[in-house]
Amino acid sequence: MVNAVINGIPVKVEEGTTILDAAKTVQVQIPTLCKHEDLPPSAACGICVVKIKGNNKMLRACCTPVEEGMDIITNDPEIVDVRRTVIELILSNHPNDCLTCGRNNDCELQTLMANFGIQEEFFDKFVKKTPKDSSTGTVVLEPEKCIKCGRCVEVCQDVQDVWALSFLERGFKTRISPAGDINLADSPCVRCGQCSAHCPTGAIVEYDHTAKVWRELMDPEKYCVVQIAPAVRVSIGEAFGYPPGTNMTKKLYSLLRRLGFKAVFDTNFGADVTIMEEATEFVERFVHKKGALPLITTCCPAWVDFMEKFHSDMIDHFSSCKSPQQIVGALSKTYFAQDKKIEPDKIVMVSIMPCTAKKYEIKRDEEMFASGQQDIDIVLTTRELARMIKQAGIDMTQLPDEEADHVMGDYTGGATIFGATGGVMEAALRTAYFLVTENNLEKVEFENVRGLKGVKETSIMIGEFEIKLAIAHGLSNVEYVLNKVRKAKEKGEPLPYHFIEVMACPGGCIGGGGQPYMVKDSVRIARTKGLYADDEKSKIRCSHDNPFVQKLYNEFLGKPLGKKSHELLHTEYKGRPQYRK
Repeated sequence: MVNAVINGIPVKVEEGTTILDAAKTVQVQIPTLCKHEDLPPSAACGICVVKIKGNNKMLRACCTPVEEGMDIITNDPEIVDVRRTVIELILSNHPNDCLTCGRNNDCELQTLMANFGIQEEFFDKFVKKTPKDSSTGTVVLEPEKCIKCGRCVEVCQDVQDVWALSFLERGFKTRISPAGDINLADSPCVRCGQCSAHCPTGAIVEYDHTAKVWRELMDPEKYCVVQIAPAVRVSIGEAFGYPPGTNMTKKLYSLLRRLGFKAVFDTNFGADVTIMEEATEFVERFVHKKGALPLITTCCPAWVDFMEKFHSDMIDHFSSCKSPQQIVGALSKTYFAQDKKIEPDKIVMVSIMPCTAKKYEIKRDEEMFASGQQDIDIVLTTRELARMIKQAGIDMTQLPDEEADHVMGDYTGGATIFGATGGVMEAALRTAYFLVTENNLEKVEFENVRGLKGVKETSIMIGEFEIKLAIAHGLSNVEYVLNKVRKAKEKGEPLPYHFIEVMACPGGCIGGGGQPYMVKDSVRIARTKGLYADDEKSKIRCSHDNPFVQKLYNEFLGKPLGKKSHELLHTEYKGRPQYRK
């Protein structure tokens, strides 16, 4: 521990703590644009300067550790003036189109401008016109709005290990771009959206589809239906003043009907169906030796994209089951359409997802058209839904609670935890246990697969079988897990794992690239707690016990891994060797 003084207030912090973090312990927020809690300091913006008594230089608080006896000043007239000048210099290289920017009223630079009372420009403008890149259809890159903070590069390269983004050129001409100055769609980008989630300005935003949804809702010939993902229910409230983790499920059902949707489904129902297929697939491979082990989950489209590009040697290990989103989409235009006697081509299926990669998934290949139509027509992120709610003028805080449409709305506790890292694994184990032993677990919680550790390794017993597990989230953690499998196979040694779950985004879907901004571990923890609380209060906690899932199989699908299930609910993968590392 080291002792110091900040603005006359004594502090005691662990050795190595930065001035930026130490100041928070005495309720002092030092402004910064380049520092994000997920990322190491880059000291790129220079706004966080502070003074140290006895030192004639101003130091950057984000990267300067507290030392014993430091006497730190975080604000005085000179410091405020320097910070204002730095912001003004940033603005001299930034366009003045706040009103038409995707981050208007939700921009860190805009907030600092307001806080420092900047109302006129003192430096000549130097804004290089650069083309907008919307080639992926998932995120939009606008380099002229980039402030060169480096957050997107750090998260893309270090956290996600994708390396789609880098800085090109130097000095005033520096800009963000895929390496080689190619379109983002032609780069290694996996559309996870973590770049947009970590960008402080409008340089990278989600591809907005709200206008398209409004048009469909206004078309009297269309029958618009909607589904909401597990993680959305515990994050959407943040846009309306609720604490992270507040469960808004029943208000969301009410809201979506008010927006004009004729049927409201829940992606959690699709998650229960996913578990029926995936747990059965695991038992077939593990117990009956029908297929390669380990089995790797495939609910995350950014992870699937990453695997096809960089780890195509693992395709045989991938579950063929589609994601819950795609399952609900396919069933809405077959099972639901048949039940309600609606022409499938009249149905417009909209998904509310925490993820930008879901916008890519709906057109990934021809198997996303299993119903004979495009199974999912439009995907909105959590952020886009928040904008639609505000456009509609609906007061979320006063909405009554309602239920989803039962045909594909009822779900179990196992389904709702899909939104957190380890949740898919835990839900699958609950049902795998039943499939092997024909009994339900007395205690359904698997604590060892929970938490924010980048890689979790554990084993459990199901009957007489020991099952070795790995859970990885954040794509940079995947290499470690897959290399252990590769080495064991090369040496003919026992497999280190039988079942692997991967989620592209840190924390899983609760930290997805389409979620409300400024996610950090404390927010991820709160959202995760919201999902586990929903699981704990559920009367039914295992997917195979969902009576509406049982009805689906009895009346329509037949059995898990059956012919109809394969036609509608399963897919294949294709390696893309041009992206091999």
